[in-house]
Amino acid sequence: MQIGRYTDKIKWTFIGMLAFYSFAIQAQPNAIDRVPNYINEERFIHINGIQQWVTIKGDSTKPVVLFLHGGPGSPLSPYADALYGSWEKDYLLVQWDQRGSGRTYGANAPLELTPAYLQSNPLTLEQMTTDGIELAQYLLAYLQKEKLVLFGSSWGSVLGVKMAQRRPELFYAYIGHSQVVHPAAADLFAYQEVFNQAQKTKDEASLRILQQIGKPPYDTARNAGRFMRILKTYQQKNALPAPASWFVLSSAYNNEKDSLHRRDGDDYSFVNYVGDKRLGVASLRSTINFLEDGLTFKIPVYFIQGEEDIQTPVWINKDYFNKINAPSKKFILLPKTEHGFTQVVIDAHFNLMKNLIIPAIGNKN
Repeated sequence: MQIGRYTDKIKWTFIGMLAFYSFAIQAQPNAIDRVPNYINEERFIHINGIQQWVTIKGDSTKPVVLFLHGGPGSPLSPYADALYGSWEKDYLLVQWDQRGSGRTYGANAPLELTPAYLQSNPLTLEQMTTDGIELAQYLLAYLQKEKLVLFGSSWGSVLGVKMAQRRPELFYAYIGHSQVVHPAAADLFAYQEVFNQAQKTKDEASLRILQQIGKPPYDTARNAGRFMRILKTYQQKNALPAPASWFVLSSAYNNEKDSLHRRDGDDYSFVNYVGDKRLGVASLRSTINFLEDGLTFKIPVYFIQGEEDIQTPVWINKDYFNKINAPSKKFILLPKTEHGFTQVVIDAHFNLMKNLIIPAIGNKN
């Protein structure tokens, strides 16, 4: 049985020693390649027992930003040039296809994504946190840097909190965008919110589905996906959209092989994240509650939060933020902004780096 489109879902809107990697693929040169000290590297690195895809682009003399994409299973690497390409003159940017995502999934994928494979190859938070820490250590040694700036978006913010708390000495600061805090509580809020909005707009099709599947949590990935489809529709209604050009695949990733690996990796990761009783797959997200075990940081913490975000709603994230103990912290609330990337989010990230993080780093690059 192939899992494939079974999940009926949407995406959750993205060395250390040289012996660790097996081969390198140099990206095609472009105008910015002529900038002094510019690095443009793309390769697999051996991380925590498997080959994992990493790209490093930017000025080698500047601070390093390690991006942790969302999903899980939604790599940012195929879109990073469109979203963050202009940053490469000021920073050294690292994108990572996490375990179960994109090219990393493709390098380690089975011939067929089956229930047996899902059951015998679970994704765990501990495993992926260890992956991220090993990658950070590799980057510091390879790039000869003192520390990194850690940026986690949506699911990536779960890894960000875990990595920052476990090994704070590796990072200057942690930035959480659309911070995941307590998915179980967020889902119950989101269900009621979209149900109320569907009633108000007389959206009978959505109401039928919501009534049929009931309130979360769900014991099948299919029902979780049906709920997410409705949630995303309503979440976007009052928010400014991102430029469509941002999410056109870059040419290097616009091919049948990469597309297949992204789709299958997305299915694999989604089933692991939400769980599926019939497939015998435990829910990774059910283990997350930072209100209980994610309150203490030894580095500065910054949140970028959309006011129209229903997936990770303002009230939960603000409550979490208020309880955090950190050397410094800041909560940035963006109007007309939902869960995903938009120009407002990129601008807030840029201003945060420029005005708070980089001055604090000084010349320690």
